[in-house]
Formats: sequence, structure tokens, C-alpha cells
Amino acid sequence: MNVEPKRNYRDTLFKKIFGSEENKHYLLQLYNALNNSHYENPNDLQLTTIENIIYVTIKNDVSFLIESEMTLYEQQATYNPNMPLRGLMYYAQLYQEYLTGIKRNLYSTRLIKIPNPNFIVFYNGPKETEDEVEFKLSDAFITPQESPKFEWTAKMLNINKNHNVALQKKCEPLYYYVEFANRVNSNIKKGLSAKQAMTDAVDYAIKHNFYGDFFKKQKSEVLNMSLTEFNQEEYDREKHDDWFEEGRIEGEKSGIKKGILETAKNMLLKNIPFEIIQSCTGLSLAEIQKL
Repeated sequence: MNVEPKRNYRDTLFKKIFGSEENKHYLLQLYNALNNSHYENPNDLQLTTIENIIYVTIKNDVSFLIESEMTLYEQQATYNPNMPLRGLMYYAQLYQEYLTGIKRNLYSTRLIKIPNPNFIVFYNGPKETEDEVEFKLSDAFITPQESPKFEWTAKMLNINKNHNVALQKKCEPLYYYVEFANRVNSNIKKGLSAKQAMTDAVDYAIKHNFYGDFFKKQKSEVLNMSLTEFNQEEYDREKHDDWFEEGRIEGEKSGIKKGILETAKNMLLKNIPFEIIQSCTGLSLAEIQKL
């Protein structure tokens, strides 16, 4: 029996490392590396991540406020050009929470200032891409526009092996995360089961002292988080394939049904008795009477 894995947006490794209060120093290092800034106090970051948002399936999101900037980081193992739209919807919720927090009313006659958005996607999936890819919301518009009146972007950074090496050198926590993910992927390619691949990667991380004693202290939790992520990705892909196949079958059925109805109509125009039409098409008497 196939059991659907639970969607627990808290328990993902990327979020545990970069999105928890106790590890905000890792998030600050990542932010400094990306922005060439030099913040030293982790408390300069205010985590704003919204849990279990209903209409956006962002699994590993980490959002935070720092000075006048609202930043959203997401790790993706699937190439997804729809990130601008997902980010736009997510930011709408973030800004709503922000305005509630500072007690501002959108119906005010005065202009309300909001933090600048900064949306980054960290990609480590199998599709080959450039080090940096910018997705634009306007690419999804039904009617293309040379100069869109509205735009929203998402910058995707490829963090696979041999990509964005300079960034990984500047940010040790990111380098550790990438090495761990690469180890898992390499093990899977060698034919190891998901559990074996994860266990070996965790042991490797412990041996090389990734994040201090983080992996050693939380080995079982990390394994559960990693396996949950892995199984969820597999489930999402399989479910998508199931929906596609169901849609294809229903489409075929719909086409066949349409052809049968057209045949029945033509037979009716020729005054062929209902009983014969019913026998030839398989339609019910009620369906034929309706025609």
C-alpha cells in the first residue's frame, strides 16, 4: 500500500539549518555572502516565515526581515519556471503580515512604505543550468508584452557541484549543505537505497564536522528530515504523472463520447428509429431523447 508522505514544512534540512532561531548565524553568513555585507549580529535578522501557507506549495522557504529588506530564500530540487508567480503570492501574504504587525491600513490616504523584496531560489536538481538564471513573471503572460507594465522576478542560483563555487567558498554553511546533498545524489546514482544514501551522507558529515556537532547530535532527526524531503519529491512527481494520465484518459473518453453523440444526431436526422440508434451507439434511451 502506498502511503502519502506527510507534508511537514518545518522538518526540512535546508530550513533546519538556515531557517531556525538557533541557527540564525548560518542564515546571516549566507546573507552576507550573497550581498557582500558585513552584519555580525544574528539578531539583526527577524524571521518572518509563514508556516503551511495554503495556496503555495513552498516546502523549504525561509523568509526574514533585515533593515529595509524582506528576503525569501527557497531550496529547490526541481527546475521550476513558475517561481515568480509563487513568490508573488507568498510575498502578498508576507506583506499582509508585515502591515498587520506595524498596524498600517492599506486604505490610508498616505503612502505606506514596505521593505524591498529579495527572492532567491537555491537550485540543486538534475537539470543543467547556468550559475544564475532570472525568471520573469511576464514570461507567463498569455499576451506577450515588449515592455511589461508589471514585473516580478525570481533569481535562481545553481548550487550543484562546480556551480557558484565562489559563493560556496564565501559561505561555509552553504558549502556544507551542498556537499551533503551531492553526497546523497552520488550515492543514489551508485544504486544505494534512499535510506542508505542518507545514512552514508550523514556519517560523512559527522566525520568532516559539518556544522560542528549538529549532525552527530541530531542524526536520527536529520535522517527523518532528509527522507521526508526525498519521499515527498518522489510522491509529488508520481502524483503529477497520475493526474496527467487521468486527464489523458478522461480526454480520450470525452472525445469518444463526443463522436458517439454526433453519430446519434446524424442518425436522428435520417429518422432512424430510437431502438436502432440505441443498439448501434450504446446510448441510453434518455440520452437519445435528450438529443
